[in-house]
Amino acid sequence: MKLLFTILKYALLLAVSGALMAYAVRGQDLSRIGHYIRTANYFWLGLTMLLSALGYFSRAYRWQMQLTASQHKTAYWEVYHAMMVGYLANLVLPRMGEVIRCSVLRRTSRVPVEVSLGTVVTERVIDVLVLASLLAATLLLDFHTFWTFVTDKVLGGRFDALARNRTPLLWAASIAVLLLALAVGALVRNLERLRQHRLFARAVVFAKGMLAGMFSIWRMERKGVFLAHTAFTWGVYFLMDYLAFFCFPETDQLGLRAGLAVLTFGAFGMAAPVAGGIGPFHVMVQSTLVAYGVGLEAGIAYALVVHGAQTLLVVLLGGISFALSMVQAGRTGRAVAAEAA
Repeated sequence: MKLLFTILKYALLLAVSGALMAYAVRGQDLSRIGHYIRTANYFWLGLTMLLSALGYFSRAYRWQMQLTASQHKTAYWEVYHAMMVGYLANLVLPRMGEVIRCSVLRRTSRVPVEVSLGTVVTERVIDVLVLASLLAATLLLDFHTFWTFVTDKVLGGRFDALARNRTPLLWAASIAVLLLALAVGALVRNLERLRQHRLFARAVVFAKGMLAGMFSIWRMERKGVFLAHTAFTWGVYFLMDYLAFFCFPETDQLGLRAGLAVLTFGAFGMAAPVAGGIGPFHVMVQSTLVAYGVGLEAGIAYALVVHGAQTLLVVLLGGISFALSMVQAGRTGRAVAAEAA
């Protein structure tokens, strides 16, 4: 039953990706999209891929700093390879890459999964805070652009009707609050029974390990270096999206604010629980470019080329990292067996 549920879940996510991709190209001239892709200036795309690789190196160093602060010193390349294997896994198994990269690191460096997973959670929290800041900056800089796009293109002029009749919104909010209250009440009533379950004790141990990893940043000796790598990583992401504008004549006139907007909303698309962000990323980036006056065909061509290049890079680097990680895991396993003997 569990296997069937897993298969159905991933089949549903795949269907969502397909539906969103179909929506992104619905009613458009496919030959025109193909023309944009064929005639793109791939010099700029190659430059974005080089920057992306630098971003991966920086992100791996940042993760190594967290692990060191958690009292688990690990070789840089073992950390990097585990991270890239996780990114590779995300292309196939949505949101499982974080768990897989921690499992790989345990096999290659003997770092407990709960500790490394705690550092990954901290990493994600920091990324969410950065993304929230970017969203705020984007809306402050170009609020009128996005407000006009939402009211005219998304709501189709129905905003005034929604503003006059708020009953559906109030009903939806009330139901959400009621469901949350019921869930909290059920948890409180059954808390004592949960404590007596053996899985609860395991969960507590696992949670303590995660907390140790999550609070590793406070024990870091060089917090400034950690923050600098965080800024560098997001700066690389911004340059990747901005420089990719020069691949197409339809986007090469866009400025820095448009690049910030593509980075922000594209990141939301990549965060969706689907394989590799396929579908949500394309819709979000295309819609963002349309808000800045770019045509639908040019917008989806930009999204396809950028996403395709990054996917190719992850497959290449992740494949190499997977092979090297398996070799290192074998060496570590033999060393552990020798110690036990």
